[in-house]
Amino acid sequence: MRTGKRRRTAAEKVQRGHRYPLTEACELVKEVAFARFDETVDLAVRLGVNPKHADQMVRGAVVLPHGTGSDKRVLVFAKGDKVAEAEQAGADYVGGDEYVEKINEGWLEFDTVIATPDMMGQVGRLGRILGPRGLMPNPKVGTVTFDVGKAVSDAKAGKVEFRVERAGIVHAPVGKASFDQDKLEDNVRALVQTLMRLKPAAAKGTYLKSITLSSTMGPGIRIEPSSIVSVEA
Repeated sequence: MRTGKRRRTAAEKVQRGHRYPLTEACELVKEVAFARFDETVDLAVRLGVNPKHADQMVRGAVVLPHGTGSDKRVLVFAKGDKVAEAEQAGADYVGGDEYVEKINEGWLEFDTVIATPDMMGQVGRLGRILGPRGLMPNPKVGTVTFDVGKAVSDAKAGKVEFRVERAGIVHAPVGKASFDQDKLEDNVRALVQTLMRLKPAAAKGTYLKSITLSSTMGPGIRIEPSSIVSVEA
């Protein structure tokens, strides 16, 4: 099949096991993106942590300098004057119990959920639906806050939330294949530097074990961590 041939051609351009400097990796990920749509570029970072231990959990958020290339649909749970604040900041949906009911009925036409602390009583009832999808508001990533204007603006500007998975890997989008190479570089650096700042004190040994860049359909490209940040041996 033609798609299979394009995939093989793309894979042949990447040296297996080789760690590329960040600049070369960002050039290459654009070159091997072969789909007929603008592929999302993702970063996978394997960390030297054991997420089973609470003191080694890595979770946070970063506003990428050049955004993700996607328009996020933002739902805000708020009341009083915070409703107008959220709407003025560009929230797509703002309300309270009516959205709790809609979500319970199966509505999920949003990408980010923000809530003021006084609304978490209602939002908490949606934990079984929002939690598994990574959509539950959390103060650690700035989505439970009274400063809803800033939270909405950040989400629209390209804020990315992340959480280390069981295998110790953090996955996050860092742009689109159509992005200029230097913009992809800036976004990758911003994410990796944020992960470095969040390094748990309990983490021992090498923290950044591997970093892999890939587009939606393209092959994985391993990056030399030292080309992004100074890392320990």
